[in-house]
Amino acid sequence: MSERQLAFFRNRLHEIERELLSNAGETTEHLRETAFVPDPADRATIEEEHALELRTRDRERKLLKKVQQSLARIDGGDYGWCEETGEPIGIPRLLARPTATLSLEAQQRRELRQKLYGD
Repeated sequence: MSERQLAFFRNRLHEIERELLSNAGETTEHLRETAFVPDPADRATIEEEHALELRTRDRERKLLKKVQQSLARIDGGDYGWCEETGEPIGIPRLLARPTATLSLEAQQRRELRQKLYGD
């Protein structure tokens, strides 16, 4: 992968990282602003919304970790190479999923094994 392509993906990953961190801050502020609601039905609705928001942030926390690992792989010179086969992952796959660590074929094999053996 060329330096220009690596710079593109580094910038894209930094952009995703900033967005995820911003979302986390907004969630914290949103949860702090909640006022006491006397109606049990309204309170239950608010609590369900908070639970959904926290689940979303948990997924984003995991994605943030992958983004940071991808940035470290760029710095280490391993970005864009399949961890399993050592082959190039491919630009189209990286455009679709910048945190990809497996080539499309390796990912399909892994998903098939998980489906068959329940790993």
